[in-house]
Amino acid sequence: MRLRDILEIDYFLLLAAVVLAVFGILFIYSSALTSTGVLVSEEYIRQIIWVAVGLVTALILAMIDYRRIRNLAVYLYLGTLALLIYTCLFGKLVNGARAWLGIGSFGIQPSEFAKISTILLLARYLDDTRRSPKTFFRFIVSCVIVFIPMGIILLQPDFGTSLVFIPILIAMTFIAGVSMRYIFFLISCISITAVLTVLPLWQRDIMHNAIPSLEILANSRFVLSAMIALGIISVIALTGFLRYKKHYFFWILYGSMVVILSLGLSFVAHLVLRDYQIKRLIVFLDPNVDPQGAGWHIIQSITAIGSGGLMGKGYLRGTQSHYRFLPQQSTDFIFSIFTEEWGLLGGLLVFVLFLLICLRLVRIMRVTADSFGAYIAAGLAGVYVFHFLINVGMTMGIMPITGIPLLFMSYGGSSVLSAMIGVGLALSIYVRRYTH
Repeated sequence: MRLRDILEIDYFLLLAAVVLAVFGILFIYSSALTSTGVLVSEEYIRQIIWVAVGLVTALILAMIDYRRIRNLAVYLYLGTLALLIYTCLFGKLVNGARAWLGIGSFGIQPSEFAKISTILLLARYLDDTRRSPKTFFRFIVSCVIVFIPMGIILLQPDFGTSLVFIPILIAMTFIAGVSMRYIFFLISCISITAVLTVLPLWQRDIMHNAIPSLEILANSRFVLSAMIALGIISVIALTGFLRYKKHYFFWILYGSMVVILSLGLSFVAHLVLRDYQIKRLIVFLDPNVDPQGAGWHIIQSITAIGSGGLMGKGYLRGTQSHYRFLPQQSTDFIFSIFTEEWGLLGGLLVFVLFLLICLRLVRIMRVTADSFGAYIAAGLAGVYVFHFLINVGMTMGIMPITGIPLLFMSYGGSSVLSAMIGVGLALSIYVRRYTH
């Protein structure tokens, strides 16, 4: 890499990531203090090491032509799949999920790196097929590439991390020019599946059995009968469309397939996911349905954010964290500590930094001459935006609790390293944006 290339690095993107990482270290340290000023954890020291390693990794990647990784994409993808399967079978059990590999206190979470390898392989495939007229086939293969690691992660079960693969797929296929009807089909299936999955618990725990008929959604006979009936309708609609070429046959088939897939996936979700995981998706609507469990997280987080006011209580002066009211305060709820001590203005600063990262990635998508690089940037933007919206929304009580960390800030070596690897790839693309 030439000196000229180093000077052309996107320093706005790099600076935003580094500032967020420094904020994370500061407030991981704050989360380790008790009300008496005793330091009960050395997580901040490990975080400093991980941030330093991640930053060096990002700078090294910036110096390497990202297109050299293109031919390695398949091997990186298969390697992470092997790690995911091994983790699912023999990984450490942490918080009810086998998502970690490690010895003693040291461990890695392969699912964090699976996001990067999936982005690379999907970018390569979409680039290889960008002139193909078979957009439906492109979409199906893209779904397969994404859903395989997503499904393995869901079996661990790590529901939150598995969700991150959805915005990767949507962002990258959209940028790649896949027809919107296919993307909308995917979004519709996911949305309806989510609703059908949580409805039985919602009516039981929040509506207190006011609509008993909703329990039928978890009944295997009803689901199978409905799917068979809709399948017959789909076959008739497909036959009519192929014979008469009428658009209304196509839309009947389209709608029927959305409902069939949504019913089937929601039933599978009831089999795979545990009640407490599904309850996390609805408890934000009424935290008092589980005041000692998932509801406690939201109640204490909202209390912490609200008590910070405009300017905050001051660094190291938070009470919710220092009195240990906030659970998982150095990981999932790091934003709660941040806003309690630095207030609304501090929270807005985090918003601005993530917005800057997003805007720089959008700029990379627009100016790069290489579609492979543009697709990578789109996938990374999907990851960063989704993590931010879900995590911050979760701490504010307006999003379900999914266990998704706030990238760059939350404690965890795997999430920091994968986020910094993404920054390094983006920097490499930006430096070479005008070359094929």
